[in-house]
Amino acid sequence: MGKQTDCSSLHTEPTPQLYPDISHPVTNEHQHLTQSNEYKAGWSFYLVLAGVATTLGSSLPVGYNIGVVNTPAEVIKKFCNESFISRYDVSLDEKWMNVLWSSVVSIFIVGGCTGSVLGAILADKLGRKKATIVTSVLFLFGALCFMVCRAANSVELLILGRLLVGLAGGLTTSIVPMYLTELAPLSLTGAMGVACPMGVNVGVLVGQVMGLKFLLGGVDDWPYLLSVYALLVILCLPILFMLPESPKYLYVVRKNETSAINELSRVRGVSASILTDEVDSLREESRVEVADDDHWSMLRLVMEPRLRLPLLLACSMQAGQQTSGINAVFYYSQTIFKQAGLSEANSQYATIGCGAINVCTAVLMLHLLPRRGRRPLLLASVLSAAVILAVLAVTMIYINMLSWMPYVCMVAVLSYVLVYGFGLGPIPYFIASEIFEVPPRPAGMAWGSLANWGGNFLVGMSFPTMREAIGPYSFIVFSVITAALYVFLKIYFPETRGKTPSQVSQLCSRGFQSRPHNTPGLTGI
Repeated sequence: MGKQTDCSSLHTEPTPQLYPDISHPVTNEHQHLTQSNEYKAGWSFYLVLAGVATTLGSSLPVGYNIGVVNTPAEVIKKFCNESFISRYDVSLDEKWMNVLWSSVVSIFIVGGCTGSVLGAILADKLGRKKATIVTSVLFLFGALCFMVCRAANSVELLILGRLLVGLAGGLTTSIVPMYLTELAPLSLTGAMGVACPMGVNVGVLVGQVMGLKFLLGGVDDWPYLLSVYALLVILCLPILFMLPESPKYLYVVRKNETSAINELSRVRGVSASILTDEVDSLREESRVEVADDDHWSMLRLVMEPRLRLPLLLACSMQAGQQTSGINAVFYYSQTIFKQAGLSEANSQYATIGCGAINVCTAVLMLHLLPRRGRRPLLLASVLSAAVILAVLAVTMIYINMLSWMPYVCMVAVLSYVLVYGFGLGPIPYFIASEIFEVPPRPAGMAWGSLANWGGNFLVGMSFPTMREAIGPYSFIVFSVITAALYVFLKIYFPETRGKTPSQVSQLCSRGFQSRPHNTPGLTGI
């Protein structure tokens, strides 16, 4: 384990343009750090292209593979049983079929956890762009396994495919938000950070829609249903090769100043001669890395006292996103819609409508984040989610006692999905890129992604047992966990809008003794 340097000592005489007084933070995210009146960094061709290509070709397949597997479940189970009979002369009873199906579903999450850990390594070894290309290749191999598993009569290929797309998913959630926020100027980090969760939400929705019977929901269509996302991956993969590498990665990690400045000029679409302020910012971050030149592993990040609070913030948000019960709400939604009087088909459409709400809120967040900040949106979302989960539990307990109660349940489900999308859904995905400086950022993103996939696994494994044991009271458990997350964030989560990661790290450097939200000029709920 290398030395652990207190980087705050390295900033005793910061230059004004890089480290403005944190008691007077930038209140308008459109005010960039540059002092030039002639140039203000904004949207450029390569920045937009990077957001679109990674959203469609990397993030969307993650969500697609999360949402698509439920619709053809019974058909795939039948295939698995027939495969075992023909190959092993073994007929699976209901108990063992459930075990096998649980393996098919959960191996995706195992791959996600593994990919999250590997993301910290690949992001520094290969670079942000090349690591993203690796995820696309894994997605394509996974799709190939899905396409041939029925023809090969192989359950093993089906499981391998789920493992590969899970691995690609973990890498994506660990690397892509970091890549996009490092490409973006300070004024657009929030908007670019939302791109990854928006792609995941769109992917879940597309997976639900493609599972409709008149599309790819037929009995014989499930291999195509599982693998059709590969068309987008194939379309976007050549674009990934054209994209610039992260200038911050090249300058701070690889120490390649010339390439970093060239890539910065390319992604901004202007000459390097007018990017002096951004170059100065890169130079300052590089000085910190030189003074602390040991590799930032995931273990070292845990052992670093001054980064413990940022790590807990990143992990609690990512895990809390899953332990808020979003997947449980979606599980119950179709049942609730049926009890409200909707037909089987209409209940499926209503569930798809919930996914559409998720997508719409993600799009609105592109507009809200640069203007409202992270802290107010996240705290409002978490608190509202905790309250609505408690209301949902009560209305489900009494759903059969009053004729109008199913409609209240339906409103509660839609309301929960709405408030989830305005903070708790998108913000945790990219927040680690705003609270960690470049050197420890891959490890911080990896821990956050691992917490997300771990929370998904925990809920997936425990919810069926909770559902059988306490039924609707399960949502009280989710409500309490979400309320606890609100209290923690209320005390310790600082506003990151308009601040550099160095400033945020300084705010949190005293660990649990920090009160970053009390810094003059910060607002919150």
